Amino acid sequence: MKTIQILFVLALSLLAIDTVSAQYGNNGYGNNGYGNRGYNNGGYGGNNRMNQIPQAQGQDKPKEIPVEVTVGKIMEKLTPELTLDQLQEIAISNVLIESMRSQGILLKDETSSQDQKIKEIQALSESTDRKINNFLNEDQKVKYKALNEEGNKKKKSKRNR
Repeated sequence: MKTIQILFVLALSLLAIDTVSAQYGNNGYGNNGYGNRGYNNGGYGGNNRMNQIPQAQGQDKPKEIPVEVTVGKIMEKLTPELTLDQLQEIAISNVLIESMRSQGILLKDETSSQDQKIKEIQALSESTDRKINNFLNEDQKVKYKALNEEGNKKKKSKRNR
């Protein structure tokens, strides 16, 4: 009976250690999920210049959220607010995906000035609104316009803080 208890405690402690390792990103190769600081890229010792380069060099930029995910969140709000049918939902999400991709391209363009980018994005936004309005009935257009104005008020209040 004593042996079974010891085996049970041992197995439980091994499972606990494995769970903790998994939670903190330890993959068994010395990578603890925090960039291996102080271990020279997983090894011990050595005075190689390559080992002195910070691990987070390529991680300066936050990970980009896919356009489809963002559009999905927008559609989750728009669909019930405007009572969209499935055809409208598909058409509007396609318009939004196209618009957001174009906006991303405009923002990444390093040849344009900031003012030029703002004007181009405003024109893109107006074009997107016109395309969306083409898929809406009169009641939905009124609701959509109100939602846009509400969103613009929120943006302005954030800027004024």
